[in-house]
Amino acid sequence: MSAFVTDQFRILNAGSFVESISNNSYYAFLGLSNPTSAGFGRLNDWNTSTTNNPTDNFQYLDHYKDTSLFGKKITSENARRVIRKIEWVANNQYDMYRHDYGQNNQASFSKALKLYESDYYVITSDFKVYICIENGTSGLNPTVPRSTLEPTHTDVEPVSYADGYRWKYLFKVSPSDVIKFDSTEFIVVPNDWATTTDSDIQIIRDGGNSDNNNNQIKTVYIENGGTNYSNATHSIIGDGTGGEVSITTTGGVITDIQVTQGGKGYTYGIVDLSTNSGAGSKLIPIIPPSKGHGSDIYKELGTDKVLLYARFDDSTKDFPIDTKFSQVGVIKNPEKFTEAVTFTGNTFSSLFSVGLSTSRTVTIGEEISQNQGNNVIAKGYVASFDAETKILKYYQDRSLCFGNKVDQTQSLLTSNVVSFNNSSNIVFSQSGGASSIDTALNGSVITVNSKQINLDSTFENGLSNPEINKKTGDIIYIDNRPIVQRDSRQKEDVKIILEF
Repeated sequence: MSAFVTDQFRILNAGSFVESISNNSYYAFLGLSNPTSAGFGRLNDWNTSTTNNPTDNFQYLDHYKDTSLFGKKITSENARRVIRKIEWVANNQYDMYRHDYGQNNQASFSKALKLYESDYYVITSDFKVYICIENGTSGLNPTVPRSTLEPTHTDVEPVSYADGYRWKYLFKVSPSDVIKFDSTEFIVVPNDWATTTDSDIQIIRDGGNSDNNNNQIKTVYIENGGTNYSNATHSIIGDGTGGEVSITTTGGVITDIQVTQGGKGYTYGIVDLSTNSGAGSKLIPIIPPSKGHGSDIYKELGTDKVLLYARFDDSTKDFPIDTKFSQVGVIKNPEKFTEAVTFTGNTFSSLFSVGLSTSRTVTIGEEISQNQGNNVIAKGYVASFDAETKILKYYQDRSLCFGNKVDQTQSLLTSNVVSFNNSSNIVFSQSGGASSIDTALNGSVITVNSKQINLDSTFENGLSNPEINKKTGDIIYIDNRPIVQRDSRQKEDVKIILEF
């Protein structure tokens, strides 16, 4: 026997994820400043290779943590359910909402076999979202007309336009959401539809609650008009109550149906024509999701994707502007570096830092080392150097002790991962030379040319640890990207789509 996971399960999971954000610490992070150097998880042709897809196993997940640079907290305000973008364009054709698409009932225009794969909703030029209640088709005339009139109304009830389309208004994407979440592929959907006190949403949501308004069913599709019918009013029978329609005939054929009472509680129904004189008709009441159109837009629109937004700029020293990155990820509930407590700050640096005594030039991604005596050598990769504050930031990963690849052959092990200390100079493999450590650097604020600078990390005798413990947290998303060089004149707006 066959089985499948339903679309509603995916929609539920997307909703559960959005709701979980307020009770957890999710962070978007950037990482891996040297993807083209020799080492684990790197490729010489990183920017052009078709084989540098992320690997989903524990070995790689730990590596993504090790090479992370910094993160920005994802709040509920920066997470939205999204749907596939279908724009209203003059003279395009659109499907209508139907609850019964399937193998034997394809969508009239797109020929989709599932509602959520059909083109039954649109976003207009002024960012209003509508679903198509009727698209001018019937069994008598199955040809889908072209939509020539852009819907503009904001009425609670659907409005018919002269081009044959009837549209139901749902919501308008707010200007702030356009700025954060606008995408060429997706439409952002408001959060908290069921509970929000936003008056514009309340009107549509409550208007779609047939328990209060007795207006669940909006249209009845004429599959077959039959013969010998007369104009009359008839009830919709099924598992709901109160539905009523008025039929109009031409030459005994049912050619038009108006829903005069939408009723409530229907999951199926049929127009009761037992008191009419005709025969052979097939009239299909179109059953809305939930209690009515607009009552639950997540179910109505199939919101099984979530868009996460984060902005990285030069507003904090946690986000060094001279670094590079080639990975974008999301981590859940990393812990503080100093204790087993979930980190909750707005931003974090996952880099070690050291204050140098003098300024110098560095090469981002180059290897640094420190001979601590007794054959103990600390190694790291440069992530950033701030010439003004003389703060060097670096990270350490398994490439430093396993060479060009992870191979447990005894002869290939070059060293253990050792933390840097302030006992000796740091040697630079590419930019050359060595630099001593400013052991007098303490605290989180320094003064440079009479200007106080917040370092966003606390130093002790020239050294500072990351704000998070890289061995903690769960990577829930990772994406390998062509190398991006950060710059003080640019901001990175990161938009991540999670599909459930």
